[in-house]
Amino acid sequence: MKNWIRIVAVFTVLLFTNSSAFSMAAPPDSTTTIVDKASAAYLIEEGRTLYAKGRMKDALIKFRQASVKDANSWKASFWISKCHYRMDNFGYALKYALTSADQGGDKIDDEVYFILGTCYHRLGNIDTAIINFQKAKDLLPKRRALDLRVDHNIAECEFALSEMAKGDVDSTMKSRLQGTINSGYDDYNIVLLGNLPSMYFTSRRSNTTGGGLNPDDQRYFEDTYRCTYDEELKEWGDATNELGKLNSEGFDALNYVSPDGLSGIMTLNTTVTGEKKTTRGSDLCEIKKNNKGTWNTPKIIKNKTINTSYFEGSATLTADGNTMYFVTDRKGEKKSTDIYVVQREGKAWGDAEPLPESINTVGRETTPFITPDGRYLFFSSNGHLGMGGLDIYVVENKGGEWGTPVNLGIGINTVNNDSHFVYSAEQKKAFISGYEIVGEKSSIDIYEIDMTGFEFPSN
Repeated sequence: MKNWIRIVAVFTVLLFTNSSAFSMAAPPDSTTTIVDKASAAYLIEEGRTLYAKGRMKDALIKFRQASVKDANSWKASFWISKCHYRMDNFGYALKYALTSADQGGDKIDDEVYFILGTCYHRLGNIDTAIINFQKAKDLLPKRRALDLRVDHNIAECEFALSEMAKGDVDSTMKSRLQGTINSGYDDYNIVLLGNLPSMYFTSRRSNTTGGGLNPDDQRYFEDTYRCTYDEELKEWGDATNELGKLNSEGFDALNYVSPDGLSGIMTLNTTVTGEKKTTRGSDLCEIKKNNKGTWNTPKIIKNKTINTSYFEGSATLTADGNTMYFVTDRKGEKKSTDIYVVQREGKAWGDAEPLPESINTVGRETTPFITPDGRYLFFSSNGHLGMGGLDIYVVENKGGEWGTPVNLGIGINTVNNDSHFVYSAEQKKAFISGYEIVGEKSSIDIYEIDMTGFEFPSN
């Protein structure tokens, strides 16, 4: 019976494929059969499922296969564009969004104009970005435009133009660090060691401990690295992740080292390593050096107001070690990530509390850095008005109340994500993580900023 059904199915496909009626109905420039179109539609649905799970590379494969099956499918191009954008390949995202708009004609999903807007924005073509964002706002349902924060994107573009109009920015103020500290993979999260010519940083390069790939974004796990500045070569070299117990086969990111260099805080996530005993999510851990000068095994902070089953990370502490700020997404159903603060009470930590809504928005607040005296907090956000993506802000702690966050402006911020800001008043330098765009792709690199003449805003 099953064989008979297969024969009938094949006969039906051949009949429709070769009939003159089918040939007349198909567009003159298309050779795509009904079977191929059906296969493409199925592959797109599979890809969308993978996309929703955050598995961009697997999703991209499905959408590319759909595009091969049906070369005229605007939906395949549309989703290829969305994948590339999520993978920070802004040039490719723009290319496929334009292809999708050309293929779709009147049938196109109006969200393509939002994608075009974000691509042009990330690539610095602000005027064209505004045109596409406005078109998306006019065509999309109001609820969807609100979810996509189209008005916020338009406001960011206008803010970026106003910043660019302030005049020429000193091109020598901000420079990409040279040497093995930047790898072509994502490199970020500098931890300074006083005035020593060494620093720690986080990277997702291929020699990560255990060689594991995150099943979600399918990039290598984070590891902590240490590198040293070569005064003769004028570059950062000898980057190594052979740091003993500081790295596991999961996600490892050192966040803070005490002024004496003997203790610190790190973020650890071993949930996808297959180990019997793992963290519940991304947890904050305390680390200490032993008598041999090496790091002991990280110990998860046993405090339910600090570590939960959600993401916790990006810790920063005052010089006395008594005040800690960190990031969590525990309110993710209503907001993105927020910054929390907690005080040390003797040998233990007290109850962590969120910073006020003047700092935490419905958007994303992340990678805080507190000055040693606890007076100024730098952080990244895409919820406050900025130039695009995450911008760096600074806010003053006035002793019991907080001032208004101030955008650090052009020269420090760009139209892409700017994060992991670290400030050294002694060196008159800051370090920041941002995008290095090469051709159609990009990666996160570490930059140095000359902060000579920098003055903290007062408000």
